[in-house]
Amino acid sequence: MADLMTPLARIVAEHRASIVATLGGEAALAAALCNERAIESVAQVCYALLPGVLKLAVKEPQFRAFVLANRDRVGALLLPA
Repeated sequence: MADLMTPLARIVAEHRASIVATLGGEAALAAALCNERAIESVAQVCYALLPGVLKLAVKEPQFRAFVLANRDRVGALLLPA
């Protein structure tokens, strides 16, 4: 699971609008990223969008743990520059 950030970053870039909508919109984004339940929602949405080969290699609980452990990096991908 060393470099799941690459596919995760691609998914976030392609589907940022729907992920942000899941978290309550742009206005609620920063607060949502401090909420563990919201981060798990991001992980769930992103896992569903992973290529099938990655899903075979990395199961959802492992992916969720990765996203939670890297919540700052995930937040940086989602927050506007």
